[in-house]
Amino acid sequence: MQKTRSLHQTPEQTPEQTPEQTIEPDTGLAIWLAICCLAIFAMVVIGGVTRLTGSGLSMVEWRPLMGFLPPMDGAEWDRVFALYKSSPEYQLINRQMSLAAFKNIFWWEYSHRLWGRLIGVIFAGPLLYFLIRRRIGRALGGRMFGLLLLGMAQGVLGWYMVKSGLVDRPEVSQYRLTAHLSLALLLYAALLMTALSLLPMQSGRSSPVDRLAAQKLRPFAVGLTLLVVLTILAGGFMAGTDAGRIFNSYPLMDGRLFPAGYFRIDPWISNMFENVNAINFNHRWLGTATTIFAGLIWVLGRHLDSGARRITHVLLAIVACQFVLGVSTLLGAVPITLAALHQAGAVLLLTAALWLYHVLARSPD
Repeated sequence: MQKTRSLHQTPEQTPEQTPEQTIEPDTGLAIWLAICCLAIFAMVVIGGVTRLTGSGLSMVEWRPLMGFLPPMDGAEWDRVFALYKSSPEYQLINRQMSLAAFKNIFWWEYSHRLWGRLIGVIFAGPLLYFLIRRRIGRALGGRMFGLLLLGMAQGVLGWYMVKSGLVDRPEVSQYRLTAHLSLALLLYAALLMTALSLLPMQSGRSSPVDRLAAQKLRPFAVGLTLLVVLTILAGGFMAGTDAGRIFNSYPLMDGRLFPAGYFRIDPWISNMFENVNAINFNHRWLGTATTIFAGLIWVLGRHLDSGARRITHVLLAIVACQFVLGVSTLLGAVPITLAALHQAGAVLLLTAALWLYHVLARSPD
């Protein structure tokens, strides 16, 4: 005899899978997470400008709870300036800096830290509201709690990065800087993919040709995402070592396609992270490979349905602009405006790659 279905069990729901264990579509939650993504995007850009203007070591103390207020009077400005005067950066580089000049770099670092706190409010406040309203089930709630912990860890990692430039040399560790950037992008990617998963699937049927094209292109979307991530990480080491200020030509490096001194450090693997010749070479050619690979995806995606095809158009436009920005930044020896736009373009390119993968992964086989 066939068992009757429980009154509380929907056709799509098995006894082992409850609403609390699945992530149901919710446009409101998706919009909230998209706003969080925009906030992290702005944070990455602000952080890039802070690094490019040499402002990252201007605040030599970390006050996670009370540091949301800037200096409010002359006495407080004198106090924070006196703290900065004791730092290696002032002692070795900026001994002639005035209080007015100090304020210029202070405001960039302060804005970077303040924006990080605002992201916490933008995320935690609505999260608490949606939990109270029971809009977030167990599966999504667990993921959001994990991301909240990662966000808190990002603040700690940011200070750990700054501390590396407050000891003997006025330079932050390229390892810590890249780790700080990597965690920001991990948070961004996780929020973006969660937001996309919360959007309702579009109705309608795709043709067998469309489905086959999507299935074949999924591994390419994964490969492109990995290439974008590797290029961004290489860019972190590029920024952390100021490797973009040498070999300001493209495609040749001092008249050579492959630079001299690529393997000058022993062991050889250290060249990838500490040798500016190797770091410069790796980043520029990873960027070139990413551009070519995105172009290949655009060619192979000609049989995709119209929605996915439009994403490949957007992807191609972003990667082309990003390539031009990268070469222009290199040729100009890292001007601040172009470098900031290049960093913003990297996040947009990652967004397009993840968006394409999401759409292809949702396409039925």
